[in-house]
Amino acid sequence: MTVRETWRVDGTDLAVTVAGDGPLVVLVHGFPDLAITWRLQIATLVAAGYRVAAPDMRGYGGSERPAESSAYSARVIGRDLIGLLDHEGVERAHVVGHDWGAACTWQFGLDYPDRLLSLTGLSVPYVLPPPKAPTEILRARYGEDFYQLRFQESETAAELDRDVLRTLTAAFGDRFEDLGVTAPAATPDWLPNEVLDTYVAAFKKTGFTSGLAYYRNIDRNWQDAQAREQRRIECPSLFITGSSDPVARFMRVDSSTEAFADLRVEVIEGAGHWVHQQEPVLVNRLLLTHLGRADY
Repeated sequence: MTVRETWRVDGTDLAVTVAGDGPLVVLVHGFPDLAITWRLQIATLVAAGYRVAAPDMRGYGGSERPAESSAYSARVIGRDLIGLLDHEGVERAHVVGHDWGAACTWQFGLDYPDRLLSLTGLSVPYVLPPPKAPTEILRARYGEDFYQLRFQESETAAELDRDVLRTLTAAFGDRFEDLGVTAPAATPDWLPNEVLDTYVAAFKKTGFTSGLAYYRNIDRNWQDAQAREQRRIECPSLFITGSSDPVARFMRVDSSTEAFADLRVEVIEGAGHWVHQQEPVLVNRLLLTHLGRADY
């Protein structure tokens, strides 16, 4: 049975979807998203003998939304993940992240190697810290209108809030550069209307300000990474991406494989950014195989 609980984690209330018994799997969503993104993975994981904790990440859904942008750095999110493990009383867990959840999950693997059974990232690969601030690099390569740079501006949240349905259909249609500008009207075939309704209701209530704060920590995360002692991610790691994911245009997985002691890469043909919702059977099969070889 799946239940929703409120857990006090690192001084912040998180709404957490919990199910099952067994080794803990923490599912970490990205932008713009909610714990419901994992609805097609949770039952499979529970049936395979795992306990699942899928939070609405801080800033989203039923979870608390701190006002300060600095409260959404990868380092702070890492402390939230530690809090989830501590709440469950476990020393180690499997951690699975998508989009910003993946970006934070990779950093978690570097900061807390002794708390992990395995890592899985979907759609956003680990990238070694570049020599310059990421916003400087993005500006030089793609110009001021690149969506991650527009997301640094304070007025962007109001643009996205103005038409929540339009914003979400753009994101779910892999049209990130259209967010707040223009957007397709059609809902992707893989997203049921009732699930889209849940997303729309949630973001009409919360807005997008807190979600955008993750992007406003790009340079802070880079500074933290630069200051960290260089090390590899030692635990068994898996990266799953779709062959049509637009993120691959500016983040290449093959640029950072040396950062892992044990990394497997799986590309699902035809899938886009929301690979776990588009191809759940394949993703679940890959995930269970990966978790199984890391359980001990």
